[in-house]
Amino acid sequence: MDLSSLIDRNAAFAPDKPAIRFEGASLSYAAFAARIEQTAAALKSELGISRGDRVAILSLNRPDYLVLLYACARLGAMLVPLNWRLAVAEQIFILSDASVKVLVLERAFAGVIPELEQNLPGASVVGLDFAPPHGLTFDALLARGTGAGRNPHIDLSCPLLIVYTSGTTGRPKGAVLRQEALFWNGVMSQHMHDLTSGDHVLTVLPFFHVGGLNIQTTPALQVGATVTIVPRFTPDAALASIERDRPTLTVLVPATIQAMSDHPAWTTTDLSSLKAIATGSTIVPPPLIQRFVDRGVPVLQVYGSTETCPIAIYTRFGGDLSRLESTGLAGLCCEAKVIDDAGAEVPVDTPGEIAVRGPSVFFEYWGNESATREALRDGWYRTGDIGLCDSEGYFWVRDRKKNMIISGGENIYPAEVERVLLEHPDVSECAVIGRADPRWDEVPIAYVIRRQGCRIEADELKHHLQTQLARFKVPRDIVFVTDLPRTALGKVQHFLVKQIDAQSRTQGEVS
Repeated sequence: MDLSSLIDRNAAFAPDKPAIRFEGASLSYAAFAARIEQTAAALKSELGISRGDRVAILSLNRPDYLVLLYACARLGAMLVPLNWRLAVAEQIFILSDASVKVLVLERAFAGVIPELEQNLPGASVVGLDFAPPHGLTFDALLARGTGAGRNPHIDLSCPLLIVYTSGTTGRPKGAVLRQEALFWNGVMSQHMHDLTSGDHVLTVLPFFHVGGLNIQTTPALQVGATVTIVPRFTPDAALASIERDRPTLTVLVPATIQAMSDHPAWTTTDLSSLKAIATGSTIVPPPLIQRFVDRGVPVLQVYGSTETCPIAIYTRFGGDLSRLESTGLAGLCCEAKVIDDAGAEVPVDTPGEIAVRGPSVFFEYWGNESATREALRDGWYRTGDIGLCDSEGYFWVRDRKKNMIISGGENIYPAEVERVLLEHPDVSECAVIGRADPRWDEVPIAYVIRRQGCRIEADELKHHLQTQLARFKVPRDIVFVTDLPRTALGKVQHFLVKQIDAQSRTQGEVS
């Protein structure tokens, strides 16, 4: 049995039931299962995809994104979702690091093809909505497929996803998630949301994030529910879909809650179909939670990361939601604890690092044994987040141990931005920190020391960064300084830079 078997079983029980709704069209469970089989057969017979091969996708949310996921499960292959917000150079690094055999993409992102052909000349390109210069359309590929789409000896122990998450070394790391991780994550989602085949999930978050893919979407399909997909989030589209499509559940990050509840249509949109929403990805301000609560919609909190698929700790529908700042209890199928630097569990109400263990935790970082050993110890994943656990088992996230910035639900690691800054010949040293922002939660800010005699200005540095990094990673402000606070060993103390930035803004020295 592989993960796609669940789609087959749901198709047998309810063949005509809508599995996926998208832009006014509906795909039944029977049609969904058939397209998965057809896609797996075509990948196998036409492109030689077999167990262990990597298939990448660069696309907005669409039904064939999910078809490709389950087709890879059928073959024992691995899907590599690409963040379409990344710069081409970042996408090429991921494609090369994963040694992908096939890239499936939309026309809007075809700019990556010339670089792909140069870096991975053996990779095949398939267009979802166009015919690539040296490739096929997705439908043409499916029409050519022959034979059976399921490989033998494929089961839930096979790796299925490689989801890249930026690392503190400045290069992304590919977290490998087995099929069983998605299965058990689905069980916890069903427990968290009281999710049944009668539910209707609205997905507005991108599938390249485990949040958009796995908090509700794949769990809903595993249990036979209906999923409505929005290509990309806008507050207009999300509010219109809630009123028109009448979903029972959706996942929102704080930035999307802010955007929706600030929209002029917020007060007039009918939210009565929603039995709850789920939120997470960062510490969620209670006033944002209250905006939905005031409209009669319970808010469930979920804590996790790419490495936990992501569900690890959560509050449950029908459970105690009175602790607005708590992210809840350890999930149904995993363990969580708070540890010190030596790995020993700390006493109740004592801050420490949150660690998670269970079948939904990632298997390894792709091709990176040292990073895997550092993150996974005795089966426990060390999250790098600081939190505490109270006497009743509720977890409270306090801070991030790793120097990570979360801007609008996107993870930004300063080391990655610093690496690109330091590639500029006029930059001597730098430090990137997060600054509080009412819209995005945080935005990146760079403190830069120029090389002696150089006069580079902020606009030139931003242009340099934009050629290598996604726009959301480019610092909002660049502040030029002559020194940075350091430890005795010369390491920049980012927390002190952050304090200096806050003090300067208070005094009006930094605009």
